[in-house]
Amino acid sequence: MKKKTILIADSGATKADWCLVQGKQIVRRFSGKGISPIFQSKEEMEYEIRDNVLPQLVATTINAVYFYGAGCIPDKIPLVTGILSAAFPAAKIQVNSDLTGVAHALCGREAGIACILGTGSNSCEWDGTKPTHQIPSLGFILGDEGSGAALGKHLLNKALKHQLTGGLKEALFEEYNLTVAVIIDRVYRQPFPSRFLASLSPFIFKHRNDPSIRGLLHQCFDDFFEKNVMHYNYQENKVHIVGSIGWYYADVLKEVAEEKGIQVGKIAKSPIEGLIDYIATSPGTD
Repeated sequence: MKKKTILIADSGATKADWCLVQGKQIVRRFSGKGISPIFQSKEEMEYEIRDNVLPQLVATTINAVYFYGAGCIPDKIPLVTGILSAAFPAAKIQVNSDLTGVAHALCGREAGIACILGTGSNSCEWDGTKPTHQIPSLGFILGDEGSGAALGKHLLNKALKHQLTGGLKEALFEEYNLTVAVIIDRVYRQPFPSRFLASLSPFIFKHRNDPSIRGLLHQCFDDFFEKNVMHYNYQENKVHIVGSIGWYYADVLKEVAEEKGIQVGKIAKSPIEGLIDYIATSPGTD
């Protein structure tokens, strides 16, 4: 019997990873802009699917679409489901939050604490089938501790308040063509300020061994654990993390976690591989 052709999407606020699979075999992978009902209008999401996703799937019959997205909270799921149903009328559509995607990919059917550390941050306690407790992420202004946006915000704060090692502010401003006026405009007036702030992460990574940057990282990850993870049953459950920030700064994360008595389990840059395994072993997908 021919295996079903399934399209899996993991979409953050900045980027979406798409994977076409048959069973556990990857047929095609591609990336596009993030699709989020929190940050985009219905028309913007429809445009991304129509102009950038469907052209990658010409002459392909899709049997099911599993979409895991940032901002796919319960009252937004019908909107995203409708957009995908219009694009893939013959397919079964299942929409979940990106956090549920992390839980499916890394916790699977076992209890654990699922976390996202990318452009934004999020977390939940998972009982093997569903989230049982979730501290709200609140976005980069009120929350998103440990995220790329938070790292970028703290970097600019330290740079503008003269708290970086000598020469780092000048190097940062030169590399990103920054001035105080540009920063104010990008953060307070232009769209997607969190993406701009997170785009400064490569500079942080490059200078991660500088004492002022190391201190910034330590404080940001300490905040993430204190304000999020430590409200869950972290003494008995491992903490699993997905996202570029978690992946690239894994050594600092583990160092801070150990200081706080937190067990770090899996760290993955993307949940796609774990999602393929999870979906392939779910009933009705063979």
